[in-house]
Order: sequence, then C-alpha cells, then structure tokens
Amino acid sequence: MKNWLFRIYMYLMKIGARFTKIRENKIVVLNGAGRSGSNGYLFAKYMKKNHPEYEITVVEPWPSSHLPLSTWREIGAAKFILTTHQPFKIHAKQVNIQFWHGIPLKRMGIMANNTKRKTDMRNAKLWQKNADVVCSNSDLYETLMSACCAIETTKYQKVGFPRLDALKHPALSKAQLLTALFKVQDEQAQIAIYMPTFRYEMEDEQIMAQIKAGNFFALPDFDAESLNESLKAKHQYLIVKLHPYEMQLLGMQTSHYSNIAYLNNDYLFAHDYDLYELLGNTDMLITDYSSIYFDYLILDKPIIFVTNYLRQYEQKRGLLLGPYEEVVPGICVKTQADLLAGLSAPDRKQQKRQYWLHLTNQLQHESACAAIYTLMANQY
Repeated sequence: MKNWLFRIYMYLMKIGARFTKIRENKIVVLNGAGRSGSNGYLFAKYMKKNHPEYEITVVEPWPSSHLPLSTWREIGAAKFILTTHQPFKIHAKQVNIQFWHGIPLKRMGIMANNTKRKTDMRNAKLWQKNADVVCSNSDLYETLMSACCAIETTKYQKVGFPRLDALKHPALSKAQLLTALFKVQDEQAQIAIYMPTFRYEMEDEQIMAQIKAGNFFALPDFDAESLNESLKAKHQYLIVKLHPYEMQLLGMQTSHYSNIAYLNNDYLFAHDYDLYELLGNTDMLITDYSSIYFDYLILDKPIIFVTNYLRQYEQKRGLLLGPYEEVVPGICVKTQADLLAGLSAPDRKQQKRQYWLHLTNQLQHESACAAIYTLMANQY
C-alpha cells in the first residue's frame, strides 16, 4: 500500500513541476547515495568550485515524500538531472545522466535471486525511457549493468566516475585522518577500513543480533579487546564504516577502544566530506561482498575479504562473478584468527589486483568530473 501511495505522490509532484520553464544552466543532483562514494554529491562539489556559471542543486535524501513544492520546481527547471540510483526526469527535454553508485558485484534487477519480475520489468523500462547517458569506465561494467538492468549499449559513455577522482585526491592527509578519528599521532600508523555490504537483506536474525551485541564483523570468535590489542601492537588502526541501519543497531557512535573508530554519516555531513575523500589515505580495505573493492583497486593496496556468510549470501541474493574466492584479489577470512593473521601477513596479491584493475577501469584521463562536464557542455 505504501509503495502505491508513494508512486501516486511522485506522479502528482511531477505534474506540478512539469510547468516550470527549463533553465539551460540548471543542474539538479538527485542523491540517493548519502556520503558513501556519492558520484552526484562529489560532482556537485566539483561544479560549484570549477564552473560557477552553472546553478547546482543537490536534493537529498532521494527519493523522499517530504520534499517541498519549491524543490520539485527546481527539479522541473533543470536541463540536467544527475542520478545515483534509478534514472529520473520530468520532461522529455531534460537530460538524465546516470552515475549509479558502484560497479555491480551483487546480483540486482533481473539477475537477482530476491526480486520480483514485475518490479524488474518496470525498472528496466525506466532505464530505457529516462536514462540518456549512463556513465561507465569499462566494457565489463557495461556488461554487468546491462545484464541486471537491460540497458542499451548506446546509452553508455566512458567518462568515468567522480568518486574515483576523490579517491585519488584525498581531502585529508593520513596524519590528519589519524588525528580526526583516533586523536593520536603515529608515524608508523597503518590505517585499515572495514566496509561490509548491507547484511540486513540476508534476513538472518543471528547476524543482526551479533552486530547489536558489538560484533560488527559478525565473526564466530570475535573479541573486541583482543582485536584492539593486536592492532595496537602493530601500530594499526581500524575504521569501521557500517551501513547506517547497522550503525543504528550497534547503538554506539564512538568506540571504547584506542585503535578502533566508528565512522558515521553524521561526521561526514558535519565536515562536508564524502567517504571517498578520506578513503585514499587508508592503507588497507576489509570488506565482504561490497563492490567498493573494485574502486579501491586504483590505490593498489591490500584488500581482505570476510567470507563467513558467503554461501548464505549467494543463495539469498547472488553474485555476478564467481567462484568468489577465486575472483577476489585478496585473502579470504572466516574467523578473527584468520583476520589477525591476514593483517600481519605480507601482501601477495598485487598482480591479481592489477589484473582486475585493467578489467574494471579502462580510462587513463585524470578527471572523470572534467570529462563529464565536457560531455554536458559539448553534446547538450
């Protein structure tokens, strides 16, 4: 019932905004990616700094049923509508540039195990109708996206993703990041960041109970005190960035441990950062089934994969590439003991990282933001 009401609301608001005159220099970013590698938010920052002749409005969160009519009129006035999730526009004369929010690793749309055919077909039609440009950085990306969303090949433009610009040019130095999150100075420091996928969709109460109890890794032998002591002994620091739902479930905004820090969206919003503006000065990524690891490849730094719920995740939603343990360019761990061993071991996966980097990023230009601006200015 709520879905139907929301769709009616969206339809009525689109009608109300349709009579607004389009302004040639107006850009609206519909940001559904928050501050976790948001191409839309980062592109808006670039445009405000480098092209003040354009009028930029960032609408977030998106979609929302709480937007005032004035915001809808801003959307209706935009020549360019940039989206991080479903393609959207009000007028046929508007140009929708689809950024999306990651290279797909998890199955989605018509490829997923946990979606409905009717919904998948409706979403595929939205891509066909509303997406004018789909930003890309590789043939592999286009193949994976089209497999999931039935996108025509003519819509793709290999211009890259703004989030990778931020990853290559961090807003904070490593020392500043260490001071901001851990309140320490340590010239020997190694900073790891843990970013899992949204685990709630596995619908496993046991996993959620472990996270609520403080076991953010959901590992069978988790011991936070032991983990912290091991990190401390090796001058290692762990940033934990969970999905907002899991952070709320955890119930703690600050860590009680010297070498473990929680990074939440409140901090990012308060300091006007996107996560990717900090990520470049970390030394190691720990993840599970999140596609963030594809982006992290450009840094050529170690990646550890937590795979204790791999089979369950494959059954519930599914992955686009496999076998998983053979595909991923890093060691796979299922226990805290394995994780600690991985944090201590020298990295031997550089060649595999480079292999996957060449498959997932064929672009050589310095700035995706500049390439996207050029596309907008010259072709539209």
